[in-house]
Amino acid sequence: MQTGRRRWRTWLHACHKWAGLSLGALFVLLGLTGSLLVFYQELDDGFRDSGSASVLAVSPDRIVAALRAAEPERGGPWRIELPDRAKAPITARYLNPTETAGRGFAPLILRLDPESLAVRERYFWGESVWTWIYKLHYTLLLGPAGSSVLGIAGLLTLLLLGSGLILWWPAARQWPGALAIKRGAVWKRRVYDLHVKPGVYVVMLSLVVVLTGTMMAVPDWFKPGIGWFSPFTAVGGPGQRPPMSGAPVLTAEVAMATAGARFPTAHVRWIETPGGDQPYWRVQMRQEGEPNRRFPRSQVWIDAASGDLIAVRDPRRNSAGDSIFDWLHPLHNGEALG
Repeated sequence: MQTGRRRWRTWLHACHKWAGLSLGALFVLLGLTGSLLVFYQELDDGFRDSGSASVLAVSPDRIVAALRAAEPERGGPWRIELPDRAKAPITARYLNPTETAGRGFAPLILRLDPESLAVRERYFWGESVWTWIYKLHYTLLLGPAGSSVLGIAGLLTLLLLGSGLILWWPAARQWPGALAIKRGAVWKRRVYDLHVKPGVYVVMLSLVVVLTGTMMAVPDWFKPGIGWFSPFTAVGGPGQRPPMSGAPVLTAEVAMATAGARFPTAHVRWIETPGGDQPYWRVQMRQEGEPNRRFPRSQVWIDAASGDLIAVRDPRRNSAGDSIFDWLHPLHNGEALG
């Protein structure tokens, strides 16, 4: 029995060592880039006044008009992020520019002055410092293949953390010593303590960050299993609809008012304009209690010609599977904790 247990620990120790040696540099890279991305909006905005979310200094219709005037040849939809901090710029994404066709997610991004609506910055995703760091963190600059690499690395890192915890786990009488760094120890013991003890204190946080990051990198690996015990709710989007003939009748302000009537206490975070083959407005809002503050899940789709409300997503009606995926990003970046 003892021999079998010793063999098990020897095998586990080998797994822990080689996983650590293989993944250490990648883990450091992801940790550094992820730490920067937690604060990238504040850093990118130059630590502007961060007052509470307030009414826009300009109307949404003026924002849409400014985007159309700045890029008149782009007739497709714009996805506009409304600022949640005073004096923060207005950011808009044109999702499928011809210049980046075939690159996956690579929208054109415009950043507008919140008062004059002058274009402050114009770039494609991956060309600015922060979007390049995003690509490095989420795909290792390798596109879909990078997501798969991160998925495999994430699973191996979970093995690394789990094996380390099992190897450390002390007997009942050894807990006090197992949690303390021994003073005056020889250098080998000191190195061991500096590796093990801090790791034990942050292992639960590390498990959450790694697991949520892995699930976001390769969600299709996890959805079948989660959907088996808790089926996902159909998003209920607008589906295929005939394109508009001419300019949309409904303005941005009316679309937001229609969405606000459906979720009267929610705060609008994004609006997506009609254009091209998309004949509707999409308004993305945050209700009280939603964990994701920047990318909330309350959404309303409104026909741009008739003003009819054509689809709604209400996260308060989530299944358990829906909620698991809604919590991934805010748990990963700490947003869920405020």
